[in-house]
Amino acid sequence: MAGSRPRLCVALTTGDLDTAASVEALTDLYEVRIDLIGPGWRDVAKDLKKPWVATNRRREEGGAWQGGEDERIKELLTALDLGASIVDIELAAPGLTEVAAAVKGRARCLVSYHNFELTPPLEELKGTIENMRAAGADICKVVTSARSFGDNVTMLDLVRAFPGVDVIAFAMGEAGLLSRVLSPLAGAYFTFASAARGAESAPGQATAAEMRALYGAIGHE
Repeated sequence: MAGSRPRLCVALTTGDLDTAASVEALTDLYEVRIDLIGPGWRDVAKDLKKPWVATNRRREEGGAWQGGEDERIKELLTALDLGASIVDIELAAPGLTEVAAAVKGRARCLVSYHNFELTPPLEELKGTIENMRAAGADICKVVTSARSFGDNVTMLDLVRAFPGVDVIAFAMGEAGLLSRVLSPLAGAYFTFASAARGAESAPGQATAAEMRALYGAIGHE
């Protein structure tokens, strides 16, 4: 049965403004990866015509930020002055509660968790989301690594375990592609795509064009 259009967030990993513009019709919002774009990220953000998520990923969770933690947070919070709709801060980041408080009231606070080794048991992941909510998360993002088909099911079950809560949950890697595609259909707040081949922000990320084509094929465009 045909359904509503799944919400897609396109991750921007370079300062190429033409690439960002080329996927505008395909995306609902952008993710500006401050750590991957580098100093030119402000030029990218100010030209976006749709809402955007500010992310400055710490190295411990797959990011490329080269400076200290205080500098990382300062750069991240600068996005509030530039109009970010959502700010991403890691559950394990020092000073999480203070950062969340600084964000709330000006933008929505997304608290994230990334596991590049495996997909923990469902009950453990539920606890992770409860910890995010206790820290002040408006949006909870849990991303794991798929080692089996069953890991896709775990992540979809995680989404369905929190009705009425804005949850993003899927597994990375080729084995996790199913969870990336199906998570918004299971109730996830949105899912991610890359702007182009070679511009992925995480393993197993399909392009925005590929994701929209797939959703169209199953009657969700």
